[in-house]
Amino acid sequence: MKYFIYLLIAIAAGLIIYNITYLDFDDLFAGDSKTALIGIFSSACVVLLMSILLVSKNIQKKKRGN
Repeated sequence: MKYFIYLLIAIAAGLIIYNITYLDFDDLFAGDSKTALIGIFSSACVVLLMSILLVSKNIQKKKRGN
């Protein structure tokens, strides 16, 4: 499970980098830039949620150990 979470984080980070290449900083809220912003935001959410899941798994493991 832990490796799967790391894989999802890596894929989401790759998608963030990929979507940054589609940004047009002159007009961020039109066309492909809008789609890229949505992709960046959703990938950032995945990274955040998977990080929270990793921390909760570590807390659960420490709680069961005591």
